[in-house]
Amino acid sequence: MGKAAYSWMIQRDKEIPGTVVRSTTIPEELGRIVYLLTDKTGTLTQNEMVFKRLHLGTVSFSSDTFDEVASHLRTAYVHSGMTVATGATPTSKMRRTIVTRVMESVRALALCHNVTPVYEGGPEGIENAAEADQMTHANFTFQASSPDEVALVSWTESTGLTLIKRDLSSMQLRTPQGVVLSYTILQVFPFTSETKRMGIIVKEENTGEITFYMKGADLVMSSIVQYNDWLDEECGNMAREGLRTLVVGKKTLTEEQYQDFEQRYGQAKLSIQDRAAKVAAVVEGLERDLELLCLTGVEDKLQYNVRPTLEQLRNAGIKIWMLTGDKLETATCIAKSSRLVSRTQTIHTLRPVTSRTEAHLELNAFRRKNDCALVIKGDSLEVCLKYYEHEFMELASQCPAVICCRCSPTQKAEVVRLIKQHTGKTTCAIGDGGNDVSMIQAADAGIGIVGKEGKQASLAADFSILQFSYIAKLLLEHGRNSYKRSASLSQFVIHRGLIISTMQVVFSSVFFFASVALYPGVLMVGYATVYTMFPVFSLVLDKDVPSKIVLTFPELYKDLTKGRSLSFKTFFVWVFISIYQGAVLMYGALLLFEEEFIHIVAISFSALILTELLMVAMTVRTWHWLMVIAEIFSLALYIASLLLFRDFFDSAFILTWGFVWRVMVITLVSCLPLYIIKYLRTKLSPPSYSKLT
Repeated sequence: MGKAAYSWMIQRDKEIPGTVVRSTTIPEELGRIVYLLTDKTGTLTQNEMVFKRLHLGTVSFSSDTFDEVASHLRTAYVHSGMTVATGATPTSKMRRTIVTRVMESVRALALCHNVTPVYEGGPEGIENAAEADQMTHANFTFQASSPDEVALVSWTESTGLTLIKRDLSSMQLRTPQGVVLSYTILQVFPFTSETKRMGIIVKEENTGEITFYMKGADLVMSSIVQYNDWLDEECGNMAREGLRTLVVGKKTLTEEQYQDFEQRYGQAKLSIQDRAAKVAAVVEGLERDLELLCLTGVEDKLQYNVRPTLEQLRNAGIKIWMLTGDKLETATCIAKSSRLVSRTQTIHTLRPVTSRTEAHLELNAFRRKNDCALVIKGDSLEVCLKYYEHEFMELASQCPAVICCRCSPTQKAEVVRLIKQHTGKTTCAIGDGGNDVSMIQAADAGIGIVGKEGKQASLAADFSILQFSYIAKLLLEHGRNSYKRSASLSQFVIHRGLIISTMQVVFSSVFFFASVALYPGVLMVGYATVYTMFPVFSLVLDKDVPSKIVLTFPELYKDLTKGRSLSFKTFFVWVFISIYQGAVLMYGALLLFEEEFIHIVAISFSALILTELLMVAMTVRTWHWLMVIAEIFSLALYIASLLLFRDFFDSAFILTWGFVWRVMVITLVSCLPLYIIKYLRTKLSPPSYSKLT
């Protein structure tokens, strides 16, 4: 019931709207997180791409100079229907070359993709230029499997070359002058995680020119395009700025070349054995000596409030690991810009290792570094774990931050499993896509973000949130409160059961171990339910520190990870308290009763109920109005029972002053020493939060 209440409170919190608790059994785990493993794209970043840079080798265009690109494009398409314009006005040869290259690059970006313009109530197709002019961006949107694709096509639209129609076999572009260019799609080679590139073969209907366009990651495209001396350097520069890079190339095919390719491609697709390998071999035959057109840089915006959130988590003593499939440079840049790595920390990049000797040397070099963030590639991680699993995990687990790039989903889950195995600490994984599901399910607490990649991660996780910044409140406030409250509740469950058991043992031992029940069944059931349940359960509303202070001083979270709120020590302390109070209540009742045995029941049971209510009151740190009602209601209910249950209580004795002072004395002896000890402990060794409240 307590865990269900915590889950309800999390979902009702107006500061983290849309949060869903899918597993109500582990909310207190959020209060003991030591390692947080996070994805990058869509988790730390918004997965909202903005086109930032176009590099042609000799000239680079950024967001400040994109108007020049639009100007060059207008010049190139100044004569409607012409693909390459020499310009109506006399211009230099260099000027014409840049104009031509800009036009070819923008056209390649406008054609090489899987984007479809979706019209809101508009016509299905565009038949003429006049109709194309009427179609504005106001009544259609671009849809694609990747936000990168949409960013590129949206940018070409802003420069003047707009995609206005796309179906399975054709595409139409509108030039800055409003002329519609029609292309037939001959072949499409979709993007896969293995090939890391996509290609398309199109034929322009006016000229009959067949062109093969391809774009992909710099690692694979550098061996496909013609030799150049600037690509690697510029890719590195863009990655350091945190931009996602794509290399674009093209190859012009004659009709004969295309027919030959189509025949071989068709045969490969029809082969029964090794079909995939044969198809790949035919396509690779086409992917040779492509003309390098341009390099594009797309920025993935950081999520709202990522920097302060990561800083809060780091101050709370949580070690953050970023596991991503992106390039090393991009991952490092995002780690710096998001403050995953603080400004004062140095970054140690583990060099690529392929053998046991290299791994040994690199780990020894890293061992000499202090307070240093580690950056490692997926393939190097695999080698280190193969030969030096224990040593690597020992070093990495001490780092304030670890960035693993080029990681596969399987590697992400393996890293989580190894952290749990080698450190024994509580882990939390957060992600937003299907590739993060294995990592989320491997962690002790999994958090999914509802993002642009769908709800796979959200549905597979224990907790679902709308944005990364919510995690601070989820862990530092709700996690802390859930853990502290669960500790109090579990201790009271022990206390409530053990105190009445001690009383029964003392009673039986005094009467020569006779098998006689101390209390009738009705009173036992009442004690376990209506008399004590409401005050004990009201502890789910208790909090030691206000929400604002918890988030202002995240260092308070560090104490929880030590597990001191619920440990063997606290267990034995509460066992001792239960035995002490049980013995005092029973021996006190036996010493103070005078005449009839029924008086022992009335005195001891009344003192027991009062003791339990007082113990709850002594444990409460912040009173809530429902707690007061629970205490008063339980006490009133018991007083009413004293008067109603004539068979169990002597009503004449209950109404006397002798009954009242006996109950008061016994209750005082059982509770006052504990209150004094608690008071002295608070004064001599105050808790860390006492200075803040």
